Amino acid sequence: MEHKIPFNQPFLTGKEAQYIQEALQSRKLAGNGTFTQKCQNYFQDRYHFHKCLLTTSCTDALEMAAILLEIQPGDEVIMPSYTFVSTANPFILRGAKIVFADSRADHPGIDEKGIEDLITTKTKAIVVVHYAGVACDMDIVMDIANRHGVWVVEDAAQAIDAYYKGKPLGGIGHLAAFSFHETKNIVCGEGGMLVVNDKKMAKRSEIIWEKGTNRSAFFRGEVDKYGWVDVGSSFLPSEIIAAFLYAQLEDLERIQQKRAQIWKAYCQGLQDLASREKIRLPFIPAFASNNAHMFYILLKNQEERSALIGHLKSNNIQAVFHYLSLHESPFYKEKHAGRNLVYSDQYTDCLLRLPLFFELTEPEQHKISATIQHFFIH
Repeated sequence: MEHKIPFNQPFLTGKEAQYIQEALQSRKLAGNGTFTQKCQNYFQDRYHFHKCLLTTSCTDALEMAAILLEIQPGDEVIMPSYTFVSTANPFILRGAKIVFADSRADHPGIDEKGIEDLITTKTKAIVVVHYAGVACDMDIVMDIANRHGVWVVEDAAQAIDAYYKGKPLGGIGHLAAFSFHETKNIVCGEGGMLVVNDKKMAKRSEIIWEKGTNRSAFFRGEVDKYGWVDVGSSFLPSEIIAAFLYAQLEDLERIQQKRAQIWKAYCQGLQDLASREKIRLPFIPAFASNNAHMFYILLKNQEERSALIGHLKSNNIQAVFHYLSLHESPFYKEKHAGRNLVYSDQYTDCLLRLPLFFELTEPEQHKISATIQHFFIH
Protein backbone atom coordinates (compact mmCIF):
# COMPACT_ATOMS: atom_id res chain seq x y z
CA MET A 1 0.00 0.00 0.00
CA GLU A 2 1.43 3.37 -1.07
CA HIS A 3 2.56 5.76 1.65
CA LYS A 4 0.03 8.49 2.43
CA ILE A 5 1.08 12.06 3.17
CA PRO A 6 -1.26 13.60 5.76
CA PHE A 7 -2.12 17.27 5.90
CA ASN A 8 -0.82 17.56 9.44
CA GLN A 9 1.17 15.46 11.89
CA PRO A 10 1.87 16.84 15.38
CA PHE A 11 5.58 16.83 16.22
CA LEU A 12 6.87 15.42 19.50
CA THR A 13 10.17 16.79 20.77
CA GLY A 14 10.88 13.77 22.99
CA LYS A 15 10.56 15.51 26.36
CA GLU A 16 6.76 15.61 26.59
CA ALA A 17 6.48 12.26 28.41
CA GLN A 18 9.34 13.18 30.77
CA TYR A 19 7.72 16.43 31.83
CA ILE A 20 4.29 14.84 32.14
CA GLN A 21 5.87 12.23 34.42
CA GLU A 22 7.39 15.03 36.51
CA ALA A 23 3.96 16.60 36.82
CA LEU A 24 2.46 13.26 37.85
CA GLN A 25 5.14 12.70 40.46
CA SER A 26 4.53 16.16 41.92
CA ARG A 27 0.94 15.05 42.71
CA LYS A 28 -0.20 18.57 41.78
CA LEU A 29 -2.20 18.02 38.62
CA ALA A 30 -4.69 20.89 38.62
CA GLY A 31 -3.94 24.15 36.84
CA ASN A 32 -1.66 27.02 37.77
CA GLY A 33 1.22 24.89 39.00
CA THR A 34 4.92 24.76 38.20
CA PHE A 35 4.64 23.99 34.47
CA THR A 36 1.87 26.53 33.97
CA GLN A 37 4.13 29.19 35.49
CA LYS A 38 7.06 28.07 33.33
CA CYS A 39 4.99 28.40 30.14
CA GLN A 40 3.59 31.78 31.09
CA ASN A 41 7.01 33.08 32.11
CA TYR A 42 8.45 31.84 28.82
CA PHE A 43 6.17 34.15 26.83
CA GLN A 44 6.51 37.06 29.22
CA ASP A 45 10.32 36.82 29.18
CA ARG A 46 10.81 36.08 25.47
CA TYR A 47 8.27 38.49 24.00
CA HIS A 48 7.84 40.96 26.87
CA PHE A 49 4.08 40.45 27.02
CA HIS A 50 2.70 42.09 30.16
CA LYS A 51 0.67 39.14 31.48
CA CYS A 52 0.07 35.66 30.07
CA LEU A 53 -2.52 33.13 31.22
CA LEU A 54 -2.67 29.60 29.82
CA THR A 55 -6.14 28.47 28.82
CA THR A 56 -7.71 25.24 27.69
CA SER A 57 -8.10 26.66 24.17
CA CYS A 58 -7.72 29.81 22.11
CA THR A 59 -11.52 29.97 22.15
CA ASP A 60 -11.43 30.19 25.95
CA ALA A 61 -8.84 32.96 25.75
CA LEU A 62 -11.14 34.91 23.45
CA GLU A 63 -14.07 34.29 25.81
CA MET A 64 -11.98 35.80 28.60
CA ALA A 65 -11.22 38.76 26.33
CA ALA A 66 -14.93 39.33 25.70
CA ILE A 67 -15.60 39.32 29.45
CA LEU A 68 -12.71 41.68 30.16
CA LEU A 69 -13.96 44.13 27.54
CA GLU A 70 -17.39 43.98 29.16
CA ILE A 71 -19.10 43.24 25.86
CA GLN A 72 -22.85 43.82 26.24
CA PRO A 73 -25.93 43.11 24.10
CA GLY A 74 -26.05 45.71 21.35
CA ASP A 75 -22.29 46.29 21.22
CA GLU A 76 -20.71 45.90 17.79
CA VAL A 77 -17.47 44.02 17.20
CA ILE A 78 -15.63 44.28 13.87
CA MET A 79 -13.70 41.24 12.61
CA PRO A 80 -12.84 39.55 9.31
CA SER A 81 -15.38 37.18 7.81
CA TYR A 82 -12.60 34.88 6.65
CA THR A 83 -11.78 33.28 9.99
CA PHE A 84 -12.73 30.37 12.22
CA VAL A 85 -16.00 30.51 14.15
CA SER A 86 -14.06 30.74 17.42
CA THR A 87 -13.15 34.33 16.58
CA ALA A 88 -16.82 35.29 16.62
CA ASN A 89 -18.49 32.96 19.14
CA PRO A 90 -17.06 34.52 22.35
CA PHE A 91 -18.55 37.89 21.42
CA ILE A 92 -21.83 36.37 20.24
CA LEU A 93 -22.16 34.71 23.64
CA ARG A 94 -21.99 38.15 25.26
CA GLY A 95 -24.74 39.47 22.99
CA ALA A 96 -22.63 41.42 20.51
CA LYS A 97 -23.49 42.13 16.93
CA ILE A 98 -20.67 40.99 14.64
CA VAL A 99 -19.78 43.36 11.81
CA PHE A 100 -17.82 41.41 9.25
CA ALA A 101 -15.02 43.01 7.24
CA ASP A 102 -13.58 41.87 3.94
CA SER A 103 -10.09 40.45 3.43
CA ARG A 104 -7.22 42.14 1.63
CA ALA A 105 -6.86 41.55 -2.10
CA ASP A 106 -3.30 40.29 -1.61
CA HIS A 107 -3.75 38.36 1.64
CA PRO A 108 -6.59 36.66 3.58
CA GLY A 109 -6.10 38.99 6.57
CA ILE A 110 -8.57 41.80 7.30
CA ASP A 111 -8.67 44.76 4.92
CA GLU A 112 -7.32 47.31 7.39
CA LYS A 113 -8.28 50.27 5.20
CA GLY A 114 -11.92 49.16 5.20
CA ILE A 115 -12.28 49.05 8.98
CA GLU A 116 -12.99 52.72 9.58
CA ASP A 117 -16.08 52.68 7.35
CA LEU A 118 -17.57 50.02 9.66
CA ILE A 119 -17.11 52.02 12.87
CA THR A 120 -20.30 53.29 14.52
CA THR A 121 -21.16 54.71 17.93
CA LYS A 122 -21.89 51.12 19.01
CA THR A 123 -18.48 49.74 18.05
CA LYS A 124 -16.77 48.30 21.14
CA ALA A 125 -13.85 46.33 19.67
CA ILE A 126 -11.90 45.40 16.59
CA VAL A 127 -10.68 41.80 16.40
CA VAL A 128 -7.89 41.23 13.89
CA VAL A 129 -6.78 37.77 12.80
CA HIS A 130 -3.13 37.30 11.87
CA TYR A 131 -3.92 34.75 9.18
CA ALA A 132 -1.21 32.14 8.58
CA GLY A 133 0.90 33.94 11.17
CA VAL A 134 1.23 36.97 8.89
CA ALA A 135 0.66 40.30 10.62
CA CYS A 136 -2.13 42.70 9.86
CA ASP A 137 -1.01 46.30 9.43
CA MET A 138 -1.26 47.10 13.13
CA ASP A 139 -0.30 50.76 12.79
CA ILE A 140 -3.47 51.36 10.78
CA VAL A 141 -5.59 49.27 13.15
CA MET A 142 -4.30 50.90 16.34
CA ASP A 143 -4.65 54.39 14.86
CA ILE A 144 -8.31 53.75 14.04
CA ALA A 145 -8.93 52.22 17.46
CA ASN A 146 -7.26 55.07 19.33
CA ARG A 147 -9.12 57.75 17.42
CA HIS A 148 -12.49 56.10 17.98
CA GLY A 149 -11.86 54.84 21.51
CA VAL A 150 -12.35 51.13 20.82
CA TRP A 151 -10.47 48.06 22.01
CA VAL A 152 -8.23 45.87 19.83
CA VAL A 153 -7.99 42.11 20.26
CA GLU A 154 -5.37 40.15 18.31
CA ASP A 155 -6.52 36.68 17.33
CA ALA A 156 -2.98 35.32 17.15
CA ALA A 157 -4.04 31.66 17.06
CA GLN A 158 -1.62 31.00 14.19
CA ALA A 159 0.94 33.65 15.02
CA ILE A 160 3.39 32.30 17.59
CA ASP A 161 6.87 33.77 17.06
CA ALA A 162 5.63 36.13 14.35
CA TYR A 163 6.34 39.87 14.15
CA TYR A 164 5.05 43.19 12.87
CA LYS A 165 7.84 45.70 12.22
CA GLY A 166 9.94 43.87 14.80
CA LYS A 167 7.17 43.78 17.41
CA PRO A 168 5.90 40.33 18.45
CA LEU A 169 2.33 39.62 17.41
CA GLY A 170 0.13 39.34 20.45
CA GLY A 171 1.91 42.24 22.10
CA ILE A 172 0.37 45.14 20.18
CA GLY A 173 -3.39 45.10 20.84
CA HIS A 174 -4.97 45.50 24.26
CA LEU A 175 -5.54 41.73 24.43
CA ALA A 176 -4.46 38.73 22.39
CA ALA A 177 -5.20 35.02 22.13
CA PHE A 178 -2.93 32.17 21.02
CA SER A 179 -3.67 28.55 20.14
CA PHE A 180 -1.67 25.38 20.83
CA HIS A 181 -4.08 23.08 18.99
CA GLU A 182 -2.44 20.08 17.35
CA THR A 183 -2.48 21.86 13.97
CA LYS A 184 -0.33 24.76 15.18
CA ASN A 185 3.47 25.22 15.20
CA ILE A 186 3.64 24.55 18.96
CA VAL A 187 1.08 22.10 20.30
CA CYS A 188 -0.35 20.45 23.39
CA GLY A 189 -3.36 18.77 21.79
CA GLU A 190 -5.84 21.43 22.84
CA GLY A 191 -4.68 24.60 24.56
CA GLY A 192 -4.40 28.35 24.33
CA MET A 193 -3.24 31.50 26.05
CA LEU A 194 -4.60 34.94 26.82
CA VAL A 195 -2.17 37.86 26.63
CA VAL A 196 -3.10 40.97 28.61
CA ASN A 197 -1.22 44.05 27.43
CA ASP A 198 -3.45 46.64 29.09
CA LYS A 199 -2.14 46.72 32.66
CA LYS A 200 -5.49 47.86 34.03
CA MET A 201 -6.99 44.51 33.04
CA ALA A 202 -4.26 42.30 34.49
CA LYS A 203 -5.66 41.77 37.97
CA ARG A 204 -9.20 41.11 36.79
CA SER A 205 -8.02 38.69 34.08
CA GLU A 206 -6.52 36.44 36.74
CA ILE A 207 -9.79 36.47 38.71
CA ILE A 208 -11.86 35.59 35.63
CA TRP A 209 -9.33 32.82 34.84
CA GLU A 210 -9.79 31.36 38.34
CA LYS A 211 -13.59 30.98 38.20
CA GLY A 212 -14.24 34.52 39.42
CA THR A 213 -12.21 34.08 42.62
CA ASN A 214 -9.06 35.75 43.94
CA ARG A 215 -7.49 32.32 44.51
CA SER A 216 -4.22 33.23 42.77
CA ALA A 217 -3.75 36.24 45.04
CA PHE A 218 -4.40 33.99 48.04
CA PHE A 219 -1.68 31.54 47.04
CA ARG A 220 0.75 34.43 46.60
CA GLY A 221 -0.07 35.50 50.16
CA GLU A 222 -1.66 38.77 49.07
CA VAL A 223 -4.99 38.02 50.82
CA ASP A 224 -5.67 35.85 53.87
CA LYS A 225 -8.60 34.03 52.25
CA TYR A 226 -10.17 33.85 48.86
CA GLY A 227 -13.74 33.98 47.64
CA TRP A 228 -16.06 34.75 44.77
CA VAL A 229 -15.40 38.34 43.70
CA ASP A 230 -16.34 38.51 39.99
CA VAL A 231 -17.69 36.54 37.06
CA GLY A 232 -15.43 33.86 35.65
CA SER A 233 -15.08 30.26 34.65
CA SER A 234 -12.62 27.38 34.72
CA PHE A 235 -10.38 28.58 31.93
CA LEU A 236 -7.02 27.20 33.11
CA PRO A 237 -5.63 23.88 31.83
CA SER A 238 -4.19 21.07 33.94
CA GLU A 239 -0.50 20.74 34.75
CA ILE A 240 -0.32 17.72 32.43
CA ILE A 241 -1.21 19.89 29.45
CA ALA A 242 1.19 22.62 30.59
CA ALA A 243 3.99 20.05 30.97
CA PHE A 244 3.45 18.87 27.39
CA LEU A 245 3.44 22.46 26.16
CA TYR A 246 6.64 23.39 27.96
CA ALA A 247 8.52 20.58 26.20
CA GLN A 248 7.40 22.08 22.90
CA LEU A 249 8.37 25.63 23.86
CA GLU A 250 11.89 24.53 24.73
CA ASP A 251 12.25 23.39 21.10
CA LEU A 252 10.58 26.40 19.50
CA GLU A 253 13.59 27.60 17.52
CA ARG A 254 14.33 24.19 15.97
CA ILE A 255 10.67 23.74 15.05
CA GLN A 256 10.48 27.18 13.48
CA GLN A 257 13.67 26.70 11.48
CA LYS A 258 12.46 23.40 10.02
CA ARG A 259 9.05 24.79 9.13
CA ALA A 260 10.70 27.77 7.43
CA GLN A 261 12.82 25.40 5.31
CA ILE A 262 9.71 23.54 4.17
CA TRP A 263 7.88 26.80 3.43
CA LYS A 264 10.77 28.10 1.29
CA ALA A 265 11.07 24.79 -0.55
CA TYR A 266 7.40 24.98 -1.52
CA CYS A 267 7.97 28.48 -2.90
CA GLN A 268 10.86 27.26 -5.00
CA GLY A 269 9.09 24.12 -6.16
CA LEU A 270 5.95 25.97 -7.24
CA GLN A 271 7.48 29.20 -8.51
CA ASP A 272 7.24 28.15 -12.16
CA LEU A 273 3.48 27.60 -11.87
CA ALA A 274 3.13 30.99 -10.19
CA SER A 275 5.18 32.75 -12.87
CA ARG A 276 2.89 31.21 -15.50
CA GLU A 277 -0.11 32.45 -13.47
CA LYS A 278 -1.49 28.98 -12.93
CA ILE A 279 -1.53 29.55 -9.16
CA ARG A 280 -0.85 32.35 -6.69
CA LEU A 281 1.65 31.88 -3.87
CA PRO A 282 1.34 33.40 -0.38
CA PHE A 283 2.10 37.09 -0.05
CA ILE A 284 4.10 38.39 2.92
CA PRO A 285 3.89 42.20 3.35
CA ALA A 286 7.15 44.03 4.01
CA PHE A 287 6.01 44.88 7.55
CA ALA A 288 5.43 41.21 8.48
CA SER A 289 7.63 38.26 9.31
CA ASN A 290 6.80 34.71 8.26
CA ASN A 291 6.48 32.09 11.02
CA ALA A 292 5.80 29.34 8.46
CA HIS A 293 2.55 28.32 10.07
CA MET A 294 0.91 27.50 6.78
CA PHE A 295 1.62 27.18 3.08
CA TYR A 296 -1.33 27.79 0.80
CA ILE A 297 -1.88 28.32 -2.90
CA LEU A 298 -4.73 30.14 -4.64
CA LEU A 299 -6.51 28.56 -7.57
CA LYS A 300 -8.72 30.25 -10.16
CA ASN A 301 -12.04 28.98 -8.82
CA GLN A 302 -13.72 26.42 -6.59
CA GLU A 303 -14.03 23.85 -9.38
CA GLU A 304 -10.30 23.93 -10.12
CA ARG A 305 -9.52 23.65 -6.41
CA SER A 306 -11.82 20.64 -5.99
CA ALA A 307 -10.22 18.97 -8.99
CA LEU A 308 -6.73 19.53 -7.58
CA ILE A 309 -7.76 18.19 -4.16
CA GLY A 310 -9.03 15.07 -5.93
CA HIS A 311 -5.84 14.76 -7.97
CA LEU A 312 -3.68 15.02 -4.86
CA LYS A 313 -5.89 12.53 -3.01
CA SER A 314 -5.54 10.01 -5.83
CA ASN A 315 -1.79 10.32 -5.26
CA ASN A 316 -2.19 9.77 -1.48
CA ILE A 317 -1.66 13.43 -0.57
CA GLN A 318 -4.09 15.20 1.72
CA ALA A 319 -4.59 18.89 0.99
CA VAL A 320 -7.48 20.88 2.44
CA PHE A 321 -9.31 24.15 1.95
CA HIS A 322 -9.81 26.46 4.89
CA TYR A 323 -12.52 28.77 6.20
CA LEU A 324 -16.01 29.30 4.85
CA SER A 325 -16.82 33.01 5.08
CA LEU A 326 -18.72 33.51 8.33
CA HIS A 327 -21.04 36.12 6.82
CA GLU A 328 -22.34 33.35 4.53
CA SER A 329 -22.76 30.80 7.33
CA PRO A 330 -26.21 29.34 8.09
CA PHE A 331 -26.07 30.85 11.57
CA TYR A 332 -25.20 34.42 10.59
CA LYS A 333 -26.27 34.92 6.99
CA GLU A 334 -29.59 36.55 7.91
CA LYS A 335 -27.87 38.79 10.46
CA HIS A 336 -25.27 40.10 7.99
CA ALA A 337 -25.96 43.55 6.56
CA GLY A 338 -25.77 42.28 2.99
CA ARG A 339 -22.46 43.89 2.05
CA ASN A 340 -20.53 41.91 -0.56
CA LEU A 341 -17.21 40.70 0.84
CA VAL A 342 -15.58 39.85 -2.45
CA TYR A 343 -12.13 38.79 -1.31
CA SER A 344 -13.35 36.80 1.68
CA ASP A 345 -15.53 34.78 -0.69
CA GLN A 346 -12.63 34.42 -3.10
CA TYR A 347 -10.42 32.86 -0.42
CA THR A 348 -13.33 30.63 0.62
CA ASP A 349 -13.53 29.27 -2.93
CA CYS A 350 -9.92 29.30 -4.07
CA LEU A 351 -7.48 28.81 -1.18
CA LEU A 352 -5.85 25.38 -0.75
CA ARG A 353 -3.54 24.46 2.12
CA LEU A 354 -0.69 22.03 1.52
CA PRO A 355 0.84 19.63 4.08
CA LEU A 356 3.31 21.41 6.36
CA PHE A 357 4.65 19.75 9.49
CA PHE A 358 8.06 19.19 11.09
CA GLU A 359 8.54 15.61 9.90
CA LEU A 360 7.54 16.22 6.28
CA THR A 361 10.49 14.81 4.33
CA GLU A 362 12.19 16.29 1.26
CA PRO A 363 11.02 13.39 -0.96
CA GLU A 364 7.46 13.89 0.28
CA GLN A 365 7.61 17.58 -0.43
CA HIS A 366 9.06 17.02 -3.89
CA LYS A 367 6.23 14.59 -4.58
CA ILE A 368 3.62 17.16 -3.52
CA SER A 369 5.10 19.88 -5.75
CA ALA A 370 5.51 17.48 -8.67
CA THR A 371 1.93 16.22 -8.32
CA ILE A 372 0.61 19.79 -8.43
CA GLN A 373 2.75 20.53 -11.49
CA HIS A 374 1.45 17.37 -13.17
CA PHE A 375 -2.13 18.52 -12.57
CA PHE A 376 -1.56 21.64 -14.66
CA ILE A 377 0.07 19.75 -17.52
CA HIS A 378 -3.17 17.92 -18.27
